[in-house]
Amino acid sequence: MMHLSEIWIYPVKSLGGIPLTEAVVQRRGLQYDRRWMLVDETGAFLTQRELPGMALLGTQVDADSLTVFAKNDPAQRVQIPLELLPEALPKVMVQVWSNRCAARLLSAPVNEWFSDRLGKNLRLVWMPDTTRRATDGRYAPKGQYVSFADGFPLLIIGQEALNDLNTRLAEPLPMNRFRPNLVFTGGTPFVEDDWTHFEIGHVPFKAVKRCARCVITTIDQETTLRTQEPLKTLATFRRFGNKIYFGQNVVWLGEAENTIIRIKDALTIPIAK
Repeated sequence: MMHLSEIWIYPVKSLGGIPLTEAVVQRRGLQYDRRWMLVDETGAFLTQRELPGMALLGTQVDADSLTVFAKNDPAQRVQIPLELLPEALPKVMVQVWSNRCAARLLSAPVNEWFSDRLGKNLRLVWMPDTTRRATDGRYAPKGQYVSFADGFPLLIIGQEALNDLNTRLAEPLPMNRFRPNLVFTGGTPFVEDDWTHFEIGHVPFKAVKRCARCVITTIDQETTLRTQEPLKTLATFRRFGNKIYFGQNVVWLGEAENTIIRIKDALTIPIAK
């Protein structure tokens, strides 16, 4: 049997994640996942690829606010209301890879806090519900959209995939190198590679594309130290064409926006009819 073992959200793209015991599934991803993003003066997105120090900023969601804090000095923090009125914030166009979409710009004090922490002139933007950033129609069903995540609403990885990788490494790595939303136990290593449809509890999902990995996986999420691993080792057995794959991109196929998934929910593959 396979079961959901971890749930993660990353409210601000490329900042620290939050482990959950249950999560609300929405069309563009888990509730609050990557609904905020740091951009430069031109509106282009920024991640740990350019600013590894983003890994040292943690996040916390409370009843009415998102808090971002310095992991090595939690007193250094900024709070952002969860309930934001789009019309009260300036509209800006932002760029995520090849996609341009509308976002709302947070206040100057918030932007100054991030700029001071990361040593670059930054702006924090938020994606309102009215923004529809489409997923890649070559892989996802028509009508799917996504938050500020790289390309798809959800990323799932089997614990056995990481266990297999760690047997090949001189020093084992934690799952946070790969920044999944969903982790499951059971099954064989990389069983998720070949999934199409699956369910968590009775909630339907579709696996749409294996996840190509980048240099962020080589950054220690607690120290920002960068090494060659795990890409060096993954390239020896997980390279297909010119890309290295680890994990599976996923979209939700349900309808009710308040659908909840929980740790220990069974993960099943429906029998083809």
